[in-house]
Amino acid sequence: MITLEPPADGQTPVRALTIAGSDSGGGAGIQADMRTMALSGVHGCVAITAVTVQNSVGVTGIHEIPPETVAAQVRSVVTDIGVSAAKTGMLASAPIIDAVVAVCAELGIGGGGDIPLVVDPVCASMHGDPLLALDALDSVRQQLIPQATLVTPNLDEVRLITGIDVVDDGTQHKAAAALVELGARWALVKGGHLRSSDESPDLLYDGDRFHEFRTVRVPTGHDHGGGDTLASAITCALAHGFSMPEAVEYGKAWVHRCLQAAYPLGHGHGPVSPLWRLSGPDRALD
Repeated sequence: MITLEPPADGQTPVRALTIAGSDSGGGAGIQADMRTMALSGVHGCVAITAVTVQNSVGVTGIHEIPPETVAAQVRSVVTDIGVSAAKTGMLASAPIIDAVVAVCAELGIGGGGDIPLVVDPVCASMHGDPLLALDALDSVRQQLIPQATLVTPNLDEVRLITGIDVVDDGTQHKAAAALVELGARWALVKGGHLRSSDESPDLLYDGDRFHEFRTVRVPTGHDHGGGDTLASAITCALAHGFSMPEAVEYGKAWVHRCLQAAYPLGHGHGPVSPLWRLSGPDRALD
């Protein structure tokens, strides 16, 4: 298992960029990304796509940032600070997706560029509240996924994007292949919602070879921000220069440990917690 450590005092750290929405409850979105990056020895930069009004119970409001402002944030960060990897989360609408894809292509992020792009195709909150306009799915399929170095959908997102209902190993393999056919260089079909066993199976595919990652399922109802945290941890490992299978292995172990440390918050679902990294005698990813 790889480990990611912070830089020595005074040394410029590895940098990564998250392009995503803000969660006022602090459990997911930009907030989850920045926690994960900081604790993985990465300086996180942000391009905020939307401000959400949400708590542990649900999302009650969304204010989209103008697409040109989203793109300007990305360009400002990359041309000055520089990043070694980037990820997307909530992009909210087709105009924002189009702006993000265009600026990423301009700056060599994803696609044929040198900077890997992890696409977490956020469509809805864990409560079922929509976080992506219905007319934006075509932009996800035709614009965003072809720009992705890695796409990391959950099972609901896989069904929306590909039309494949993942219910077992066979359909999980079929869905991974469909995502690569849409243009992603790598596809990771997450199996956390596949309740057919006591394990949580994730499947990585690059059009040639499948890689399976399995952990024992963590029995918790507090898993808010799990998808964001996984994608962020993978992005951090890529920023540190690790291969895609190594990065996914790191991300899988990281989010598993965060689920073990998840805590209740408010009246609904609490968040996964990377705070285990700051306390306790055992700081290892096991």
